[in-house]
Amino acid sequence: MVTTRRGRRPAAGGVPLTFEVIAETVRELIRSGGLRPGDALPTQAVLMREFGASSLTVQKAMALLKHEGWAVSRPGKGAFVAHHDHADRDADDLDAPEATVPAIGTTARVEALERAMAEAAQQIADLRGRIEALESGSDERGR
Repeated sequence: MVTTRRGRRPAAGGVPLTFEVIAETVRELIRSGGLRPGDALPTQAVLMREFGASSLTVQKAMALLKHEGWAVSRPGKGAFVAHHDHADRDADDLDAPEATVPAIGTTARVEALERAMAEAAQQIADLRGRIEALESGSDERGR
């Protein structure tokens, strides 16, 4: 078994890292109804004790949950289960890849990606215009 300097197995080896295990455990609590939208998530200290993890590892797990739309932060109050619909999915549906991310998180990410793509397309068009202007300017100077 290959380990890194800190004794962790590389993610490419197929074994989930501790922050991934923590995030999946919290996701499963939400899926099962053990935690409902608006409920407070376990504190960093609780997760550190429960998983024998460092504060940085727990923070990475929470950041992942927030990024995926499972959790939200309320400054000064903590982290809470995001409000989204986990409406009566049966066990088979929970194994589907699209079921691992709440719909509201997916929608927000798709909208953000669409905006970013539109901005990138505009920037590319602007750069093409500049290049054409520079090329036509150098052609005139070369005559």
